[in-house]
Amino acid sequence: MYFFVCHSGVAVSMDIIIFSVVAIVAGFGLGYLVRQLVARKQLDSAEGKIEKIVEEAEKKSQELVLNAKKQSVEILEQAKKKENEREQQIIRNEQRLEKRETAIDQKTEEIEQTKKVLEQKIEEVKKIRKESEETREQELDRLEKIAGLSKDQAKSILLQLTEEENRAALAERIAKIERQGNDEIEKRAKNIMTSVIQKYAGSHSAEVVTSTVSIPSDEVKGRIIGREGRNIKALEKLTGVEIIVDDTPEAVVISGFDPVRREIARITLEKLIGDGRIHPTRIEEAFEFAKKEIDNKIKEAGEAATYDLGIAGLDPKLVYLLGRLRYRTSFGQNVLLHSLEVAHLSGALAAELGADVTVAKKAGLLHDIGKAVDHEIQGTHIEIGIKILERFNMPKEVIDAMKSHHEDYPFETPESFIIAAADAISASRPGARKDTLEKYLKRLEELEATANSFEGVERTYAIQAGREIRVFVKPEIVDDLGALKLAREIADKIEQDLKYPGEIRVNVLRETRSVEYAR
Repeated sequence: MYFFVCHSGVAVSMDIIIFSVVAIVAGFGLGYLVRQLVARKQLDSAEGKIEKIVEEAEKKSQELVLNAKKQSVEILEQAKKKENEREQQIIRNEQRLEKRETAIDQKTEEIEQTKKVLEQKIEEVKKIRKESEETREQELDRLEKIAGLSKDQAKSILLQLTEEENRAALAERIAKIERQGNDEIEKRAKNIMTSVIQKYAGSHSAEVVTSTVSIPSDEVKGRIIGREGRNIKALEKLTGVEIIVDDTPEAVVISGFDPVRREIARITLEKLIGDGRIHPTRIEEAFEFAKKEIDNKIKEAGEAATYDLGIAGLDPKLVYLLGRLRYRTSFGQNVLLHSLEVAHLSGALAAELGADVTVAKKAGLLHDIGKAVDHEIQGTHIEIGIKILERFNMPKEVIDAMKSHHEDYPFETPESFIIAAADAISASRPGARKDTLEKYLKRLEELEATANSFEGVERTYAIQAGREIRVFVKPEIVDDLGALKLAREIADKIEQDLKYPGEIRVNVLRETRSVEYAR
């Protein structure tokens, strides 16, 4: 046994070292074997899993293939079934078409046969007609030879003898037919007029020349009059009406022949009473508001009239002129209401007689449109109305229908007769018009026109039922001395040109107003 000496001085046996080396080598070998065994087992396990997965995949693929084959077979069977159905449908359609073609061929043959039969009959009829004509001519020739007269001569003699023998009977018969016709026409005309009048039953009450304004208490009357009457004077000057503040309880009366002025005064007074502040400046503001309000009412009145009749497409300016007729009267009859009445009557008459209803309604509504401005433009209301309608490009049929309602122009269309008849119906009904009121209003208009004809006059108002006129002059043109002279000249002209009962007071007013602004 050998011994080695280490650096540390320890002796190690050689056998132990060899044994240790062998043990280490054996350990490495045994570990390797164990590792190989473990790896083989793991490999076997992985391969088993893989084989199992492969088997399952093969089974699923077989199932999918089987399902696909099954579905493809079903699709093919359905396609074959549909194809068979289509083929059967085509076969049925072909059979149906063949039957129809056969039926058409049969009908065509029948028609051809019928046509041939008819042509043969036509030829036979022509032949028979020709033979009858020849026979008739032969008979006529034979009769002419026997009688010694031609056909025309015989016809003339026969008619002459018949006329001579029955002259009295014919005359009596013709007269009877004429009487019956006239009676029938008159009866039918009366029936149509009666029917139309019954269809439209509008109000025909006449307007008056006063308006009443209710006030909350009699204390307001003093505020309306104002200190030294300045408020009521300002009101009367602006509105051109007479405001009557008397003992009537809780009421103030507005008197004036012009409906527009009267309505402006009423709205002005109501606004002042509602506001509670009554003084000249506030009166001017209320007056301007009332004028705008009247403009709106005029527009609304025209639009309401066209809507009531179902007439659309009129120019807004023409509708506004139509609305002005609301504040215009003719012999005491409101012209807008009269125009509406004529339009309704004209439409009903046109419908009864088969005329143009639309033209009749438009012409009836616009037949007095000239009265909206006849106090501003020279000429009769018909001439003015024609110019207005031509300006707004109204159809010629409407103008021809409206211009003849007073027989100033010839009747050219059926609608023109209808408008004249409807106008007469509306105007002649009992209570529809008052001649005395119209004459009174005309006299007041003439009074104002006479005063306005003088130079320097700004505006004129007739009040007190025409017993007084108030003339407002331009202060820069007419001085105080000129106002006195102007009053005398106006009074002289009224005495010369106008006829009137009693006396008329001429009141010339001159007012100077100075306005400055502090800046």
